[in-house]
Amino acid sequence: MNYRGHSGWLSILPQPDGLKRLGRQILNAALPASCLLCGAESDAALLCPPCTSDLPKLPATLCPLCSAQTTHGERCGACLRDPPHFDRTEALFHYDFPVDRIIHALKYGHQLAVADWCAHRLAERIGTGDYDCILPLPLHPERLRERGFNQSAEIAKTLGISLNFPVDRSNLLRTRATPRQAELPLKERHRNVRGAFECRADFTGKRLLLIDDVMTTGATANECSRVLKLHGAASVTVALIARALKH
Repeated sequence: MNYRGHSGWLSILPQPDGLKRLGRQILNAALPASCLLCGAESDAALLCPPCTSDLPKLPATLCPLCSAQTTHGERCGACLRDPPHFDRTEALFHYDFPVDRIIHALKYGHQLAVADWCAHRLAERIGTGDYDCILPLPLHPERLRERGFNQSAEIAKTLGISLNFPVDRSNLLRTRATPRQAELPLKERHRNVRGAFECRADFTGKRLLLIDDVMTTGATANECSRVLKLHGAASVTVALIARALKH
């Protein structure tokens, strides 16, 4: 399978949205560097040191498959009852305030500096892991046109450059539009994404790193992983900005 170089990937943007995005980037470059969360001077960093230290950390004992909190780091009850198709989860933070604001700034505020920041944090966490390819969790074309960019693809692009791993943005596709997962009861989310993804490549024996922003039930990542395993993937690790935990 041939992968295109990082410089070959272009964001799928309608021209007006592309101009708006360029204008935002120029405006942000002209403004003094300030913390995304509190507005204090941050010396060109996304967050100031106090806000960085206040980000909600994940507990030390997590399920090795889905990163849900467990007592001793054992598999959680959900993964014992119905093991997911992915093999491991790497998450940076607990999905809580103010991480939710950071992710919202990326997805709906088009603050693409957040994607770079997340990618560098993930690169530090993953290190020199043995992966053959990075894949962003895809958006349906209608959602992509609506939002103007895929936040997971933006993270994957920078992560691939940081780790020197190829990034495949063309062979895992979302082919069925579905209601937003966040709008559905937890029990309906697995049914909602069933059959929503297609894979158009042979990943036989490949160790894949799947990029998403937030995991709640894991339904979307699980369905993507199921499809990738059907196309031969030896393993799928899900890398996230944040993992939602039960309180």
